[in-house]
Amino acid sequence: MNPRQAISILLLSPFYLRLPPTARLALVREFCANFASSESNS
Repeated sequence: MNPRQAISILLLSPFYLRLPPTARLALVREFCANFASSESNS
């Protein structure tokens, strides 16, 4: 998953828009890392 895909999913959450930009970036990176690790576990 690339960051653009992660952002499109995270935008569905009203909580995401309340975060400051630095926290959004950290969340996108964490989201992508978790997705990648779940894909490698499959």
